[in-house]
Amino acid sequence: MAEDVIITGVADRVATLTFNRPDKLNALSPELLARSIETLNSWSNDAEIGCIVVTGTGRAFCAGGDVSMMARDSDQTLEQRVDGLRQMQQLSWLLYNIPKVTVAAVNGFAMGAGLGVCLSCDLRIASEQARFGTAYAKVGYGGDFGTTWLLTHYVGGPKAKELFFLGDIIDAAEALRIGLINRVVSAESLSAEVSSVASRVAHGPLTSYRYMKSNVNMAASTDFRTLLDREAETHIRCSFTEDHKEGVRAFMEKREPRFTGR
Repeated sequence: MAEDVIITGVADRVATLTFNRPDKLNALSPELLARSIETLNSWSNDAEIGCIVVTGTGRAFCAGGDVSMMARDSDQTLEQRVDGLRQMQQLSWLLYNIPKVTVAAVNGFAMGAGLGVCLSCDLRIASEQARFGTAYAKVGYGGDFGTTWLLTHYVGGPKAKELFFLGDIIDAAEALRIGLINRVVSAESLSAEVSSVASRVAHGPLTSYRYMKSNVNMAASTDFRTLLDREAETHIRCSFTEDHKEGVRAFMEKREPRFTGR
């Protein structure tokens, strides 16, 4: 029996989605994408989940599109293929937009569409063995899964163009230096570091995180005045939560808060 293309699990309010095609460096297949999108949609509405971790088995986080499938002839029309890619790219949109903090645990190669999936996560923690690249120029593609928008916003237009045009693979230290990732740790420490960060988030003030995430995302495409108005709404909304009340009590009592996510 073939192994499942994804492995999922939930423990201590942390949900983990693991891409499981190690023989293909976790390249994206239609089944992997459909299952991942279905899983994220379900977790998005689960009040018992406070943080979502995405990672891969073996030597790669995700090597992007499956090149062996690219060589196959398709009887679909141009419009059908465009619609299909739009649907598949929901994976990036969900990681970027759902009201949960998403964490990429980058254990190895994050290439092409895999880079887009990685960059769509809110936090990115990488092993020192991780490698990053666009890879599109090598197969005559133009970029998908949000890589154009994400790279431009994270590293700026000139650097994004360099990464696209030349297709150079960069290591974790360089990815950290240019702002693609948040932290680099040893391969042996990756699991523990990700677990520590994910647990802190999962047991934190989840309503606050929800609005922090949406406001930062909104800041990428709106003006200062609009965001000030948005902050006024979300800041006061958070003041009605039990977590806010607990945070104030804990501060006054000089102790650590015990948040419930409500």
